Amino acid sequence: MEKQAKCVVVTGFGPFGEHAVNASWVAVQELEKLGLGDRVDLHVYEVPVEYQTVQRLIPDLWIKHRPQFIIHVGVSGMASSITLEKCGHNKGYLRLDNSQFCPDTQCCVEGGPECLQSFIDMDVVCKRASSAGLDVQFTVSTDAGRYLCDFTYYRSLYESHGKSVFIHVPPLGKPYTAAQLGRALQTILQVILDMLEQSEDQINCDHNH
Repeated sequence: MEKQAKCVVVTGFGPFGEHAVNASWVAVQELEKLGLGDRVDLHVYEVPVEYQTVQRLIPDLWIKHRPQFIIHVGVSGMASSITLEKCGHNKGYLRLDNSQFCPDTQCCVEGGPECLQSFIDMDVVCKRASSAGLDVQFTVSTDAGRYLCDFTYYRSLYESHGKSVFIHVPPLGKPYTAAQLGRALQTILQVILDMLEQSEDQINCDHNH
C-alpha cells in the first residue's frame, strides 16, 4: 500500500533591521526548488516580522493545512552554523517589531507555560543531519532569542501541541550560500520525516502483535 503524501508547512521571515534580504526566506525558497519528492506536499510562507501577524497567521496555517508538522526558519546574526532550537519561550518580548509594536504583556500566550518543547528530539536530528556529509555545521540550542523567532516558535508549539520545529540559519555568505542553506533544510526535513515514519511503523507493529 502506498503511503499518502504528508503535508508539511515551512515558513521563513521577511526583511527586518539590517537583514534587508532575510536568509531564512531565501533558504526556504531554495528548499522549495529542491523539493522533498513525492512523499511530501510542501507549502511555504513568508512571515512578516510582526507579533500581531504571527498571532493570527500561525493558527490559520494549522487550520488550513492540518500538517504533520511545521518548520519555521529564522535568521540569526550570531549564528555561524545551522541551529536547531529545542524550545520556545512565552515571556520576555521587549523588542519592537517592524510595525514598532511590542505585546503589552511581553508575553505570547496569556497563562501558557513558560517553555514548550518540540515533539522532535533535536539532538537526534542534529546527529543524523551532521552525518549526512553536507558541507555545513549543525548545532542545537535552547534559546531562540526572545524576538519574533522565539515568539513564532512558542505560538506554533502551543497551537500544535509540540508539532513544530524551529531552525536558525546564519546570514547569507556568513559562511553559507543560499544553495547550502536550502540543502541543509532539505536534509533536516528528510531526517525528521524518517524519524516520524520509524515511530509510526513502530506503533503499527505494536498494534499488529
